[in-house]
Amino acid sequence: MVSIFPFYWLLVMSTRTTADIYSFPPKMWFGPHLFDNIAGVLDSIDFFGAFLNTLFVASACTLLVLFFDSLAGFTFAKFSFPGKRWMFIVLLATMMAPAQLSLVPSFVIMAAFGWVGTFKALIIPGMANAFGIFWIRQYAEESVPSELLDAGRIDGCGFFRLYWNVALPILRPALSFLAAFTFIGVWNDYLWPLIILTDENKFTLQIALSSLNGIYTTDYAMVIAGTLMAVIPLIVLFLFISKQFISDIAAGAIKS
Repeated sequence: MVSIFPFYWLLVMSTRTTADIYSFPPKMWFGPHLFDNIAGVLDSIDFFGAFLNTLFVASACTLLVLFFDSLAGFTFAKFSFPGKRWMFIVLLATMMAPAQLSLVPSFVIMAAFGWVGTFKALIIPGMANAFGIFWIRQYAEESVPSELLDAGRIDGCGFFRLYWNVALPILRPALSFLAAFTFIGVWNDYLWPLIILTDENKFTLQIALSSLNGIYTTDYAMVIAGTLMAVIPLIVLFLFISKQFISDIAAGAIKS
């Protein structure tokens, strides 16, 4: 109940007016202004344009993260190579540094590449991350049997064949979680797109929604309605990913 209430409150306030939000006692049931608030959002910003921009960036980042992080995590888990231990320690050390510390050097690098104001500046720096590599490595170390990899080598499988045909099917539950985690993180990202994007036609959803806040007054009911519209795709994704995650876990338990 405690976890669900903020979402219920978001839904209720999106159907009310700003005056209702400030009323006491608070309005706890739905009002008649949902479509008025949604119309206000659509009139104020290019919601669907920002939605498509965010969907493209989040999908591209998620696919790249799934590929590179699973590849690196599988390698760290099941292969030996010079400097493996120290490379993994350095990788984990990068997780300890706040992301805000990298904003200035990241911006300088993007400016040197001429990528400021482009989607490449949002996608390329986010195509791999230390958490995903660590997560896949921990999962693969326990879930991918070394005997199965040895059997694949006997059958003539190279590295990528082992990765694609042997490891990835076993890693599906971990990849489902990582996909949801990455997609939601990119979808909700506000600070980096705010810094790097300069063209309104390329604004992501969070940047577009922030423009609903006026200089002197803000229609909070409209802002909440826009937030609700931005949250719905994440809820749909969560329902799909959670179902896939549970089914993969159950399949793995049955096979075991």
